[in-house]
Amino acid sequence: MSSENQEAPILLGKPENNPYKVAGILLGQRIAWDLKRASWISRKRLRALKDKHKGKKAVILCNGPSLTKTNFDSLKGVFTIAMNKINLLFDKTDFRPSCIVSQNPLVIEQNLAFFNATEIPLFIAHFEADKIKLRKNVAFIHEVRYNRKFSQDCSMSVYMGPTVTFAAMQLAFHMGFQEVALVGCDHNFATKGPANKEVTSGDADPNHFDPNYFAGGVKWHLPDLAESEGVYLIARNTFEAAGRKIVNATIGGKLEIFERQSLEHFLQG
Repeated sequence: MSSENQEAPILLGKPENNPYKVAGILLGQRIAWDLKRASWISRKRLRALKDKHKGKKAVILCNGPSLTKTNFDSLKGVFTIAMNKINLLFDKTDFRPSCIVSQNPLVIEQNLAFFNATEIPLFIAHFEADKIKLRKNVAFIHEVRYNRKFSQDCSMSVYMGPTVTFAAMQLAFHMGFQEVALVGCDHNFATKGPANKEVTSGDADPNHFDPNYFAGGVKWHLPDLAESEGVYLIARNTFEAAGRKIVNATIGGKLEIFERQSLEHFLQG
């Protein structure tokens, strides 16, 4: 799981209380994005994915230390949504995810070489569109930071929230998956501090599946676990209202928002 930097809603500078000014800025930002080639190509690609996997199962691969306990052989042939620096696993297994989601600017900058070389389908926050080469496997998702809602259709805009896992859940819903399982969602960090604070990493990372995930003095954002629980609850309720389900197939961890279920049971059920 990766925490997203929560800047002042919408504006990069001074927050505004004038609703007309805020609306004007929002409209201007949206028009500026929609005029870009990357925008309309991405929306077309996202619309083509709407309900493409209706009624099927998917697994979301989170970034906690417990991810290494996953039986990746059991996931071959299963649609998997991975996040951020999942490529750090690639020298340890021949498993490859169906797609990768990334939103945090620090993570994207640190993993830029991989993102610009891989052929795995990528879903990237539109704020980082100037860093990622637009090609056939890339779709940029228009990210909003002011509307704390679950997007059942990701082709317009998505509130990605405090964790990229929430963005992955919305994409899973968008694609029509009936049942979704989380693995590696430990919801627990050894490193403590104020939510969303930008910090400098040490020699090794105890919080993610690879000790090099955030290591060697790179910058990263501390998690907002309370806010993450809030958006997870929104995701759970949205899935349930649509007759769908998210389960937690993580081995251990501290996330109890979702029903616990083993990955083996989820895949065979």
